[in-house]
Amino acid sequence: METKRSKYILAGLTLLCVLLIGISSLQDGFMDPLRAGVGYLLVPIQSGVNAVGSGIYEDLTDMAALREAQIENEELKTRVSELTEENNRLQAEQQELQRLRELYELDQDYMQYETIGARVIAKDSGDWFQIFRINKGSQDGVQVDSNVIAGGGLVGIVTDVGANYATVRSIIDDLSRVSAMGIRTGDKCIVAGDLTLYNEGRLRITNITTDGDIQDGDQIITSNISSKFLPGILVGYAADITIDPERLTKSGYLIPAAEFDDLQEVLVIVGTKDTGDSELGALEGSGS
Repeated sequence: METKRSKYILAGLTLLCVLLIGISSLQDGFMDPLRAGVGYLLVPIQSGVNAVGSGIYEDLTDMAALREAQIENEELKTRVSELTEENNRLQAEQQELQRLRELYELDQDYMQYETIGARVIAKDSGDWFQIFRINKGSQDGVQVDSNVIAGGGLVGIVTDVGANYATVRSIIDDLSRVSAMGIRTGDKCIVAGDLTLYNEGRLRITNITTDGDIQDGDQIITSNISSKFLPGILVGYAADITIDPERLTKSGYLIPAAEFDDLQEVLVIVGTKDTGDSELGALEGSGS
C-alpha cells in the first residue's frame, strides 16, 4: 500500500517538474521573474522526486530480496525434508543389516540344522509377539512343529501352515511349554510361558527335581527328550531358583535369550523332531 501511494506521489511530482522545467526554459525577458521563481520551486521539488524515487527503488529492492529469501527458504525446507527422509532410510537399512548379521551368526551357531529366513508380517494384538505370522510356508519347507529361533535363542514353534505363510506360537505365550535342561548339569525342567510375568522380562521354570543342580545364571537349552523341540537350542538363563514349599521340586524363573517386543526376522528350522514318548513331552504345548 505504501509503495502504491509513493508511486502516485512520484507521478504527480514528476508532472509538476516537467511543467516547471518547461516554464524555466522560456527565453522571453518578460518571463525572467517567473523563471527565477520557478527555480526556487524546482530545486526542492526535484529533490523530493529523487527522494521518493529512491524510496520506491529501495522498497522494490527490499521486496525482491524478500521474495528471493522466501524462494530460498522453501528450497532449503525441501532439501532438509529430502535429507531427513534419506537419513531415516539409511538408519532403517543399517538396523536391518545389523539384524541380518545377528541372524547369520545365529545360523552359524546351529549349523547342524537346516534353516530358512522369514520375515514377520503380522501379530496378534498386544504388546508382545506371543502369536505371529511369517511369510514362509509349506512351499518353503515349513511344517507344523517347525522350531523358530531369533535374537540368540528359541522363539517358538509353528502351529499352522499355509502355502506361503505360517503361524508361530512363541515361548512367552500362556499356553507354551518347553521341555528343557540346564546345559551345565543336564538336569531337566519345564519352561512355562506367562505373558503377565513377561512384563518383568521373565518366564517360569518348573519341575526341577529337588536334587537337581540348576543354579542362577545357568544356560537353559531345549532338552534331548523334548517331543517337539530340537535339542540344544538356547532358551535363556535361570534366575532365582528356590525349593518349593512342599519340597518336592524346585522352581524359579528364566530370562529368555530372545526378545519379543520387536521381532522382524526369524530363522525357521526346516523339518521337525520325530514325535515319541518322553517323560516331559506330554506337557509341551499344553496349558497344564
